Amino acid sequence: MKRILTLVAAAFLAAWSVNAQVMKSADLEKYAKERYGDKWVDAAMTIAAGLTLDKNESLTYQEVVPAPGKTRQQLYVALNYWVTSTFRDKQAITLNDKEAGCIIVTSTIADIVSHMGTLNKYSVSITPVIRFDIKDEKIRVTYTVQNYDILRDISGGWLSIPDKEEKTYGDSKRKKDDKTNAMLYDEQWEIAHHYPFVEKDAQKRTCAKALVMTHAYSNAIIDKLEEAIQNGIVGNEDDDW
Repeated sequence: MKRILTLVAAAFLAAWSVNAQVMKSADLEKYAKERYGDKWVDAAMTIAAGLTLDKNESLTYQEVVPAPGKTRQQLYVALNYWVTSTFRDKQAITLNDKEAGCIIVTSTIADIVSHMGTLNKYSVSITPVIRFDIKDEKIRVTYTVQNYDILRDISGGWLSIPDKEEKTYGDSKRKKDDKTNAMLYDEQWEIAHHYPFVEKDAQKRTCAKALVMTHAYSNAIIDKLEEAIQNGIVGNEDDDW
């Protein structure tokens, strides 16, 4: 019987882990639309009105998640469990200092936006730096993004010449399905230098949606963390066993 329960638990955890990333791109877009609507340019401007870029011109969010009754040690263990289960990239944890009560995660969220422009098609990814500072009964989350990572397909726009031979044009212009280096992006666009922080922007629509999705992801991080801290990751992490 114990063996069967172990297998059931393992199957459950495996199924949960498949969806462990904070949110798939399609679900993130649904999440964003429910909160901000689907008019990305207007939504980005509304969101930006309540944002302030930090001294490095990065988009930074900070929030304290309360955890009444939980010690620093308990939160450190719980947070390690949550981070490991959530960010499937084995290299995601870039700092894990128990003594300082600090965990830093850097993980790429691929293809949060795909947008077809007049001459180009853009795939936007972000790599947030997420810092967790732990004290008794609370965790402070600092979420920072400085750039959008852009994969530009210059044959993918509305008026572009179709790429019938699946060629890659230009020295650094890769097709989306080119697996040469998954972490290599054609361009990096600094958030501070694009819409809505800059009104006149040739990539206005792409950057508007990118900001909304980046903002939505920061909120999703907090929502998921609060749920995990309050109720546990799988709901049975207690001392009664």
